[in-house]
Amino acid sequence: MKPSIIMALDQGTTSSRAVLFDANQNILAFAYKEFTQFYPQAGYVEHDAEEIYSSQVEVMNRVLRESGIPATDITAIGITNQRETTIIWEKKTGRPIHNAIVWQCRRTAPQCEKMKEDGCEKYVRENTGLIIDAYFSATKVKWLLDNIPGARERAKRGELLFGTIDTWLIWRLTNGRVHATDFTNASRTMMFNIRTLDWDDNILYELDIPRCILPEVVPSSHIFGTTQIEGVDIPIASAVGDQQAALFGQKCFRTGDVKNTYGTGCFMLMNIGQDMLLSKNGLLTTLSAVVDRHVDYVLEGSVFSGGAVIQWLRDEMGLIKNVAESEFFACQVPDNGGVTVVPAFTGLGAPYWDMYARGAILGLTRGTGKNHIVRAALESIAFQTRDLMDAMSADTGITIDTLRVDGGASTNNFLMQFQSDILGCEVVRSTIMETTSLGAAYLAGLAVGIWDNTEQIRSQRATEHHFTPNMTEDTRMAQLSRWHRAVERSRSWVK
Repeated sequence: MKPSIIMALDQGTTSSRAVLFDANQNILAFAYKEFTQFYPQAGYVEHDAEEIYSSQVEVMNRVLRESGIPATDITAIGITNQRETTIIWEKKTGRPIHNAIVWQCRRTAPQCEKMKEDGCEKYVRENTGLIIDAYFSATKVKWLLDNIPGARERAKRGELLFGTIDTWLIWRLTNGRVHATDFTNASRTMMFNIRTLDWDDNILYELDIPRCILPEVVPSSHIFGTTQIEGVDIPIASAVGDQQAALFGQKCFRTGDVKNTYGTGCFMLMNIGQDMLLSKNGLLTTLSAVVDRHVDYVLEGSVFSGGAVIQWLRDEMGLIKNVAESEFFACQVPDNGGVTVVPAFTGLGAPYWDMYARGAILGLTRGTGKNHIVRAALESIAFQTRDLMDAMSADTGITIDTLRVDGGASTNNFLMQFQSDILGCEVVRSTIMETTSLGAAYLAGLAVGIWDNTEQIRSQRATEHHFTPNMTEDTRMAQLSRWHRAVERSRSWVK
C-alpha cells in the first residue's frame, strides 16, 4: 500500500524549508536553505524572487534525495509562506519587474500617511480588518507600479501579474498555469475585503491598482494544480500564510482557541468564529485557513521583539554566548531583583502601536547583576504576551484558559513557566516544533483525503508539555503593575 506522505514547503523571511510528514504527523525528513537579504537603503528590505524560487526547489529535491523517499510516495504538497511580501512579474516571460518588496520594508510609509490624510483609515479598518501601514502589500504594489517605468500601463494591458510568495511559488511550480492565492494571504494585502470575501474595488481605485493583475482567491485547502518532481505529477493541495498555518498546526479549530508563536517577534492569534469582530484594543482582524469555503475570523496581535530579545542579550549586550544560556542564567537568581526590561527597540506593537517608544532597563540598583537583566529580558517576552491576551479577552469577552505555543523561544522552559505564571493559565507546548509546516501539511492532507475533517486531525494529539501557573494572584498583579509603569516610561521617547 502506498504511504501517505505530505511535503510541506515553508518559505520564510530568511530561509526556504521542506519538511516531509507522514499521516501520523511524524517528521520524516527536513531540509533548509538560507537566501540573500537586500537592504538598498535605510528602511528598505528586498528579496530576489528568483532566488526564493530556486532555493525552494533545491530543498524540495534535497529532502527527497537525503531521505531516500521517492517522489512517487509523495501524496501532496502544501505551501506556507512569509506574508505580505510583494512581487510583480511579466505574464509572458515570468520575469519579476523588480526585487520582491519584503513585509518588513518601510519605503511606502509616506503613501500610507497620504491615505490617512485622504480619509481612508476608517474604510480600510472596517473592510480589511487592518490598519493602514507599510507592513501590508497594497502600498508596495502601488510603489512598484509608480516607480518601475511603464509598469502601470503594462499592468492595465494585462501584461503583469501580482502575487504574494504563495502565488509566486504556485505560478512557477505549475509552469504559469495557475495564478491564485488563498484567503489568508489575500487578507494580509490590505486590498481584500474580509466582509465580502473579494478584492475591494474602492481600495484598488484609491491606489490605482488594476484588478486584472490580482490572483484568484480560493480556500487554503484546495488543489491548486500539479508540479513535477522526478517526472512525477504531484498536486499542490494547500497554500496558507505562516501565522495562520501555525494556528491550524496547533489545531485551533474552535472559537476561542489561541496560539502564540515565539519567533523574532511574537504573533498571537485567536480563532473568533464566523462573525467578524473589529478590535477596540489594538489588534488586527484577519481570516483563518479556509477549508471547504468555511470562513472563520481571527484576531491577531503582534509584538516586535520576542526572540529578538534573546538575540540582543547575546549579540549586542554580550551577556550570554548562546540562546540556551539565557535559561541557565535566569535560573541563577530567585527573581529579577526589581529590574524590568522593555524591549521597544523598534517601537511597541500591539496593543500600543507606538513607533516612537524605545527600549529601557528600569529598576537598576548597585546589587543588580547580569542574571537579573537576563531574567528580566526573558520576562519581558511573557509580559508582552500577557498584554496581547488581555486585549483579546477584552475584545471577545472570552476567558482564555489555555495558550498553545510554538517557535524557537518556546523551547525555553523558564520562559514558558513564567508565561504560564503571568497569564494565570495553562501553556501547552507540542513536541512537534514545526507547527507552521504541519499546518500546511494538514490542509493539503484534507484536500487529498488523507484526513476527512478537522476533528479527525484534532484526535491525533502529539506528545505535549504542559506548564501550569504557580504564582499567586497578588504577585502576578504586582508584577504586571510594575511592567505597565515601565512601558509608560518608554513610550514616545524619541518625540
